[in-house]
Amino acid sequence: MFQTVFMFMSLMGLFSCSQNGWTDAGPDEFQNASLSAGTCLIDVRTAQEYAEGHLLNAVNIDWQKDGFMDAISSKYSKNLQLAVYCRSGRRSAEAAAALSDAGYKVINLKDGYAGWTAEGRPVNTYGVESMMSGGKPVSITLIKHGTLALFYNGVSIHIDPVGGYGKATDYSAEFPKADVVLVTHEHGDHLDKNAITALSSEKTTVIMNARSHDQTGLGEVISNGQKRNLPGGITLEAVPAYNTTPGREQFHPKGNGNGYVLTFPGDLRIYVAGDTEDVPEMANLKDIDVAFLPVNQPYTMTVDQCVNAARTIRPRILIPYHFSQTDLSGLAGRLPGIDVRLYDMQ
Repeated sequence: MFQTVFMFMSLMGLFSCSQNGWTDAGPDEFQNASLSAGTCLIDVRTAQEYAEGHLLNAVNIDWQKDGFMDAISSKYSKNLQLAVYCRSGRRSAEAAAALSDAGYKVINLKDGYAGWTAEGRPVNTYGVESMMSGGKPVSITLIKHGTLALFYNGVSIHIDPVGGYGKATDYSAEFPKADVVLVTHEHGDHLDKNAITALSSEKTTVIMNARSHDQTGLGEVISNGQKRNLPGGITLEAVPAYNTTPGREQFHPKGNGNGYVLTFPGDLRIYVAGDTEDVPEMANLKDIDVAFLPVNQPYTMTVDQCVNAARTIRPRILIPYHFSQTDLSGLAGRLPGIDVRLYDMQ
C-alpha cells in the first residue's frame, strides 16, 4: 500500500485523464503517487482547513490566495510531479488545470479530503516543512517535542519516535513503515520500543546509541563521530550531545547520546541536536541548512545557550524543539540573518 515509484508507474495507466492534461486519482492511486519519489504533495485549501487536518507530508499553498502560481514556481521545478487536493476536489481541479497549463505534471485527488476521510484514511495536524535538495523535495513532519519524521525520494526516516509523550501518536495508523529509525538517546521522551516496533518492517534500519540498544535489544549502535550510509544516497553522522553546566552533567553525560547530521543528495544538511547544551564541538558543524536545537532548561539549553549555539552553527533555518514551557518569543530578534521558525514542539 505504501510502495514507491515502481507501483506508481504501474498505476499511471489507471488514472482518468482530463482534456487539460492533468489526471484524477482515487485514494489508493493518489496515496501511492504522493509517497513516490519526486512527487510533491500540496494541500490547496485555506490555512485554517489545513490546520484542522491534512494528509501526511502535505504542505499548504492556498489556491484562492494571490500569488499561488508564484509560490509554486519559486519552490518546485517542472521536472517534479505535483499531487494536489482540497476539500471536495473542485478547487484542486482548478489548481491542477492551471498548473498543467504552466507545464507541471499534476495529479488531483478525486473527491478530495472529504472523500479521503469518509473512507477512514489517516490524516494528521502536524506542521510540515518542505525544502529542496538536488531538485527533489525533503519533507519534515514536526510531530512533537523531540520527535520528527523526514521523507525524501521515497525514503521515510523517523527520529526519536514516541507514542505517548505529550500528544498521543499512533504510528501504526498515522504513518507507513519507516525505512530508517534513528534514536538519539535512551530517555523515555526519545526512546519508545513500541513506537519503533510499530514503524518497523523487515526492511527497516534502526540506529541508536549504545544505552538505547542495551534497553531495547533493537538495531545497530552508532557513536559520536561515526557515519552511516542510508537509503536514497543520504549520509548520517552522529555528533556529540551532552550537558556541560556543573550539576547538569548527569542528565546527559558526554559520550552517551547522539545528535545527528543528515546530508541529502544535492547537499541539504539537517542537524538534529538531540538533548544537548551548546557544546564546543558545534564549532565543527559546517554548512548546516536546518538546525533543530533543544531549549529546555535545565535538561538541555537555556535561551542564551541556544542563541550562542545558533551563532556558532549559523544555520539558514533554526527550528527550536524540545522546549517545554520555555519562552521563545524574543529568540528571532536576537538572531538576525537566521530564519527562526516556531512550531508547537513542546
